[in-house]
Amino acid sequence: MPTDPLNPGGLTLTPNESPTTLSLISALNMTPHIEGGYFVETDRSKDKIPNPYATVSTAARDPTRTFSTLIYYLLTPHTPIGRFHRNKSRTIHLLHKGRATYVIIHPDGSVETLVVGHSVENGEKLQWVVEGGDYKASFVHPEDGECLISEVVIPGFEYTDHNFMASREELVALVGEDIAKEWEWLLRKD
Repeated sequence: MPTDPLNPGGLTLTPNESPTTLSLISALNMTPHIEGGYFVETDRSKDKIPNPYATVSTAARDPTRTFSTLIYYLLTPHTPIGRFHRNKSRTIHLLHKGRATYVIIHPDGSVETLVVGHSVENGEKLQWVVEGGDYKASFVHPEDGECLISEVVIPGFEYTDHNFMASREELVALVGEDIAKEWEWLLRKD
């Protein structure tokens, strides 16, 4: 049986999730995500486009890409962190419920933080975009409960386009020592 590339270790649900959270995870058919939290892919377009990431060496075996993909992504008090990672493709995020903080590191080293939530009048975001090549991480505060979003990836998500920030040294090289100290807790630990 093939290994799920987004759950290669066969991650299992966190047993401490509340009954309400477990009900939501079950209703949406979500599984643990290697970034943290839970996810389910709900759409993969049948339409294809020329692969914008193809190189001379990969064009023959990977000439087209799925036009778009769509997932639900959930952070909970027991899985509160989505670790720093990036994708090649642009990702459009849409909030369904809850509240979270997103940290986005652009290729020039600038850092953007934003709170996603329903208090738009206080500057919270209901939708936001992370460009391909930007690192992003997210977290919920325990008092905020869960955060459920959708992500639309264009061109569609492929696991080969995804990578975690490799190390604290990579973070320091990108943003400097002082800023790295503030956000290093969002790095993947293994």
